[in-house]
Amino acid sequence: MMEFLKKASTSAEQHSSEARKIVEGILADIRANGEDAVRAIAKKFDKWDQDFVLSPEKKSRLIASVPEKTKRDVRFAYEQITAFAKAQRDSIKDFEMVTPAGVRAGQRVIPMDVAGCYVPGGRFAHTCSALMSIATAKVAGVPFVIAATPPRGDSIDPSVCYAMDLAGADIILEMGGVQAVATMAYGLFTGKRANILAGPGNAFVAEAKASLAAEGLCGIDLFAGPSEIAVIADKNADPMTVAIDLLSQGEHGTNSPVWLFSDSRELCERVLEIMPKLIADMPDPATPAKSWEEYGEIILCESREEVVSVSDQYAPEHLEVLVDDPEWWLNNLSSYGSLFMSEFSTVTHGDKCSGPNHILPTKKAAHFSGGLNVHKYLKILTYQEPADERTSCLVSEYASRLSRVEGMEGHARACDWRLTKYNPGKTWDFKVYQHPEY
Repeated sequence: MMEFLKKASTSAEQHSSEARKIVEGILADIRANGEDAVRAIAKKFDKWDQDFVLSPEKKSRLIASVPEKTKRDVRFAYEQITAFAKAQRDSIKDFEMVTPAGVRAGQRVIPMDVAGCYVPGGRFAHTCSALMSIATAKVAGVPFVIAATPPRGDSIDPSVCYAMDLAGADIILEMGGVQAVATMAYGLFTGKRANILAGPGNAFVAEAKASLAAEGLCGIDLFAGPSEIAVIADKNADPMTVAIDLLSQGEHGTNSPVWLFSDSRELCERVLEIMPKLIADMPDPATPAKSWEEYGEIILCESREEVVSVSDQYAPEHLEVLVDDPEWWLNNLSSYGSLFMSEFSTVTHGDKCSGPNHILPTKKAAHFSGGLNVHKYLKILTYQEPADERTSCLVSEYASRLSRVEGMEGHARACDWRLTKYNPGKTWDFKVYQHPEY
């Protein structure tokens, strides 16, 4: 029977309704007033009254200001991310087959026309997020990518600009918040509407993406809420490694859940002792302190099977397994955004440069969705063609009867017409409609 050695005092879901109401008002303004509304909102929230589309000249100046060492680090991350994305792209292909009934059928894998990639701003420069969304779209074959990120002062962050350019962004918008994702969805300032919106953001950006998708304007990658981490650790895990990895994700925000699941009471109690000391030693301890205080949990389980059950119930965005037998956990866990196996791995690797995408499902969405990947930017289109009249009639015969089982007479008659057209004068052992004039 699981036992809470530490329980969260609140949950991320409690604040989403307020954000939704604010977002609805902003989107209504943009729908009604278009680019004028965006300019007014940007001036109000970002103190921005310059052009939104980054000019080639300004982009060159920003990129030139990035130290060469930083550029090398960004290129390393880009190489790992694109290599993994290319392997994903290669895993799904066009194909064609002939069904048992003789119908030629197949699928075509076609990239979206336009992707809108949002790169968050705020307290951090999310340089690697630019690579995760934009480079993945380009590997998928998306011909036109619009990228947006909030300005910091009189420009966007130079390292983010460099990453966006390296990843292949066709247009860069110096714009953040709800107005940025709405601009990409409605095609404002660029004349190109995004088929899909991708990338993480704050609660308002997440709600805006969901609302725009609900309007039928575009698809979205996933609903990205506050960052989450869960660590599964056994009795032989290093408590310091567990604690510092939990702390690393608590840095994201005051509402970032951090969870430890273990069958070792001694380990759990040691982590509980270490965490306050690590937090106090941070340059900005207030954020991880609140995250740990309000959203931190430690759950003690009786067995590793119970740990699996608890972890799958939580469906964490990031899941580390600091255990003796990580392969057992790989084979038994089923709900997580991305899995980090053994002490050699940490969520920070995935967040920055190891390869697999770091834009991942939160709020238990891993029960039904994976993270951002090449496939999110692709449309899987199917086609079919019966080989000849005989095949058409074979399928029509079954489809006609099945349509009537479902009470769909119009569907049945589309098949009946083919049965009578290709077999004039033939009688059937079931009801086949034929209009008297034909």
